[in-house]
Amino acid sequence: MSHNHDHSHTHHSHHYVPVSNGQPEHHPHVHRLLYVDAFAGVSGDMLLGALIDAGLELDTLKAELGKLNLEGYELEAERITSHGLTGTRLHVHDTLKAYPARHLHDIHHLIDSSTLSDTVKRQSMAVFERLGRAEAGIHGIPLEEVHFHEIGAVDTIVDVVGFCVGLELLGIDQVYASAIPLGSGTVDIAHGRFPVPVPAVLAMLGQVNAPTVPHPAQTEIVTPTGAALLTQLAIFERPPMRVQRIGYGFGSKEFPWANALRVWLGEHAHTHHLGHDEVVEMECNLDDTTGETLGYTMERLFEAGALDVWFTPIQMKKNRPGVLLSILTVPDKANLLAEIALRETSTLGIRTFPPVHRLKADRRMTQVETPWGTVRVKEKWLNGKRIAASPEYEDCARLARQSGEPIAQIMNAAVQAANG
Repeated sequence: MSHNHDHSHTHHSHHYVPVSNGQPEHHPHVHRLLYVDAFAGVSGDMLLGALIDAGLELDTLKAELGKLNLEGYELEAERITSHGLTGTRLHVHDTLKAYPARHLHDIHHLIDSSTLSDTVKRQSMAVFERLGRAEAGIHGIPLEEVHFHEIGAVDTIVDVVGFCVGLELLGIDQVYASAIPLGSGTVDIAHGRFPVPVPAVLAMLGQVNAPTVPHPAQTEIVTPTGAALLTQLAIFERPPMRVQRIGYGFGSKEFPWANALRVWLGEHAHTHHLGHDEVVEMECNLDDTTGETLGYTMERLFEAGALDVWFTPIQMKKNRPGVLLSILTVPDKANLLAEIALRETSTLGIRTFPPVHRLKADRRMTQVETPWGTVRVKEKWLNGKRIAASPEYEDCARLARQSGEPIAQIMNAAVQAANG
């Protein structure tokens, strides 16, 4: 097997060449995309290795990471061929015998006191905060008390900050990701023996409703670092894009298959054409279902990947008041969502309309800083212009609970920051 990728050159496509100030060269109306095709799993070193394989200069990456006051490691990028694929395996070699125990505030200080760009600082800390919240929730302790065992290791800091640096150096505006393959079995980590996927990984995937697919691996193929990077930075869908460069990043484990992921680098040049896809609308009439049941059913449908769920008051036989349950979904999830509606409500059948063509605006995910913390913001773009920004409810709700401030105040601050 081969892929269209020239590894011998030193000068890359002009779209990705950094200019003298260290920032990527930008062209008007060009939206640069990175799609992470995690066909056999994902980890921090695989992600960073794939960026190097796709054209990120190792020496430039080392220089940027040198802005961290972090000792005890050396970076090596090894070219390997495995199971018919050629790519890059990144090694973070430990050079110290003992490393300091780190909590979230230690990592925050390390990143904040560096001379990295504000964007890299913000993205890196958001990834570590997502990791910390997952661990804190699982172990039932406050966020500031989380001891970052594996997460606090030098190689994880290098992987997280290095990936964010790579996105900036390559001029990536938005990260997308495929469905995440999950193995099974058990794995031994600092807290003991845990089922695969480990609780932190599953918690982070669940927070963003990330799509997953089964995988035959009887061990861990998705690490907490890899899951944190994608759940914080990526939209889980494959975008329409013009692919310009491909990179393969290999993990350290050996399997009967290529232990790699690949990244597609390319761009979407804004035109006056709208995005489009196929969707299915389903509905059923309910006249004897409680409000609590309806609310729970809506939650289950969204958790399973419904695009939208809504209720409409209707009049049924003998003027009985009822509710019309409507579901919007992609075609391949229609059967799953119908099963949920049949199981959770009193309906005996679901009406399904043929797939329809949906036109849609482009969307991008960004992050902004508010006085209470980081909030992800979904931007609406049309014909190359941003026309709206909507803060993510879950981020605002979390900050409202932590601070005691009204959620409306936090949402307004996020919108102002996005428009600033």
